[in-house]
Amino acid sequence: MRSYHLFLLSILSGLLFSLAWPERGFPLLLFVAFIPLLIIENHFLNQKKETSVFLIIPYVFPAFFLWNLLTTWWIVHSTVVGAALAIVLNTIFMTFWFVLFHFTHRSFIKKLQSFLTLIFFWITFEFIHHHWDLNWPWLSLGNGFSAYPKLIQWYEFTGVFGGSLWILIINVMLFNAGSYLMKNYSVRRLTIEICKVSLVFFTPVIISLTIYYNYNSDNGQAVDIVVVQPNIDPYTEQYELDPLYVVDRNWDLALRKLDRNVDFIVCPESAIQEYIWEHKIEYSESIRQFKKYLQHFPDAGIVIGLSSRKVYGEGEIPSSTSRQFTDGAFYYDAYNTAVLIDTSDVLQLYHKSKLTPGVEQMPLTRYLKFIEKLAIDLGGTVGSLGVDAERTPFVTNKGLKVATAICYESVYGEFISGFIRNGAQMIFVITNDGWWENSPGHRQHLLFSVVRAVETRRYIARSANTGISCFINKRGDIIQSTAYWEPAVIRQVIYTGEGETFYVRYGDYIARISTFGSIIMLLSALVLLFKNRSKLII
Repeated sequence: MRSYHLFLLSILSGLLFSLAWPERGFPLLLFVAFIPLLIIENHFLNQKKETSVFLIIPYVFPAFFLWNLLTTWWIVHSTVVGAALAIVLNTIFMTFWFVLFHFTHRSFIKKLQSFLTLIFFWITFEFIHHHWDLNWPWLSLGNGFSAYPKLIQWYEFTGVFGGSLWILIINVMLFNAGSYLMKNYSVRRLTIEICKVSLVFFTPVIISLTIYYNYNSDNGQAVDIVVVQPNIDPYTEQYELDPLYVVDRNWDLALRKLDRNVDFIVCPESAIQEYIWEHKIEYSESIRQFKKYLQHFPDAGIVIGLSSRKVYGEGEIPSSTSRQFTDGAFYYDAYNTAVLIDTSDVLQLYHKSKLTPGVEQMPLTRYLKFIEKLAIDLGGTVGSLGVDAERTPFVTNKGLKVATAICYESVYGEFISGFIRNGAQMIFVITNDGWWENSPGHRQHLLFSVVRAVETRRYIARSANTGISCFINKRGDIIQSTAYWEPAVIRQVIYTGEGETFYVRYGDYIARISTFGSIIMLLSALVLLFKNRSKLII
């Protein structure tokens, strides 16, 4: 096979991944997107005695680069540097794990071992992307079906990694079937392979459709929600408008749907424009204004986002993200915060804890402290923000428990499950996706909340500053979605969820098994490599 054939196969793979991706993609293409890469890998495997393991890199890198470029180019709207880093670094990471698979494949003789390694390594890569400082789980394979909740009802048992596993297994099965049939074609063997692949493909689909059409989303306690979309331009208005004007802009929209039956008003991330010191939060003009308005609706509470700061008192140990006042006397932490405001004297706060790399968190600062101040400034506080150790729901005086996910947090299944394990009965997502303008970014972000609804079997009320705001039921159906980039308000009765799904209870167990399998496979490959080299020396 000539070099340009290999290069074209790589381009084909990148296009297949990209054309499959939400929100307008055709996700069935994911089941064949790895096959061109496996053909490339097999080409170099057959020449392993004459070639280095690293020679495969130029032929797989283009596939992953195209996938990243064509699906996440929209980051450029918020930051050119951040977009370039996200695309290039994620391409490098994907390439690394595929090359690692190729390295281990050279050591293993049995196909089962070899392709188990591919599955283990890829899921391990996705799992790492959920937990390290350079976290970027946007392109986890299981997210590819987020626009089709009817097909992924079984995610309540597996989470998004179940979808990744499904895609990888079918890619491997189709590649192996094709390789075998090219050498040993027969109608009988073709029929057997079609039956095997069909069984693996259709079993989850049938299970999912059965669950979907038999699942009742409207069981539980009824909760009346108003969602506000104020549509404040993050580039020209945010942090420039008078804070009380912004309060009234949110409140005036809410009033269009508000009456005494409403339980919650949900407003977006950073909708309160003051920088608030938490020990003086009751003196905030914005907070006081909302409390004044709520006197007419005493049973309602407002969940809304703001930027806050907490001072460490004398004797308190500052966190690793804290910063000093200019006089050096005290330390403080800055937060991206959600607050529950009601007519009581208590204000409940939750601090965003899955931070956006490069914007709210400078990665690896524990090792490279000098780069802390290079975090990209998008109008908020520059530098790494503080986080909460626990996923603590808001609790109302009626006993309702609410998980509030701030923006990027809604991409993380196991993270959101932490709220559910702590008793959350519904999920609010408050976000500001206007940084990405009218691009696929805000639509992809919306669809990932669909996956969270299925995984947790909780209703979601989503308030996005510039859209899309909506409600999502426990089956993942989007209800009452708003138009993008226009002020809007919607109201819906949703229903609480009780108990825990299998996924909520056990989390990303598929990824943890894969990580353990990756370690075993890599160690086995290294042992075989050294064993074979020893024989050559002897």
